[in-house]
Amino acid sequence: MKSMTKPVSHALLTENGRLVAKALAYTALILGLLSGCSSSDEPKSQFAQIDTSEVTALGNVEYHTYMLANELFEDVGPARQSRYAVVGFVPADTMKYSADHQHPLMLLGHQLEQGMITEATKRGFSTQEFKLSNDIIVSNESDRVLTRNIDQLSNIERVDFYITGTMVYQESGAVVNARIINARNKNIVAAATRFFPAELFWREEQVTTRNGKLYRTEGTR
Repeated sequence: MKSMTKPVSHALLTENGRLVAKALAYTALILGLLSGCSSSDEPKSQFAQIDTSEVTALGNVEYHTYMLANELFEDVGPARQSRYAVVGFVPADTMKYSADHQHPLMLLGHQLEQGMITEATKRGFSTQEFKLSNDIIVSNESDRVLTRNIDQLSNIERVDFYITGTMVYQESGAVVNARIINARNKNIVAAATRFFPAELFWREEQVTTRNGKLYRTEGTR
């Protein structure tokens, strides 16, 4: 009887050793998977913590125009029979563009006119290009169909609404006031306001004007 009990005990110990080895292997595998998941989550958490406070406004004029258009067209839907003309955005005090006004955003009015044409067209509004010439204008330097020469302009078709606005220049930018005006009764059917930072076109502007006088500012470095 003693000779039979020894092989049985040895077999049980061997089987238990195999079970323990398998359990350890599974445990190591699970720990490896958990560590891999935690390491893969690290880049996501780092990406979510990116600080956007240092992102400058340089080159973001399209974004500001888009946000202005969102507010302007929020409660106005495109009518199939209505035609819109986008005209220049001008300074609120003079109501005209002045090349002598050397402000960092001196060309903002022209850009807003072109940007609003894009935004209105993408939203389904039928916009009119009133600066279209009667024919293609060919010169030694270029060929074009847009002109500011009154004698070369084609006949303006019916316009139902004007999209325009004014700008109030400030030291750090300009407040833009956009509006949609009914061409027949002159009623304002929609309006929006947004601030455009001064560094949209130039990173640092060391010369500016106030009340018609030139001032030089020191850029911070």
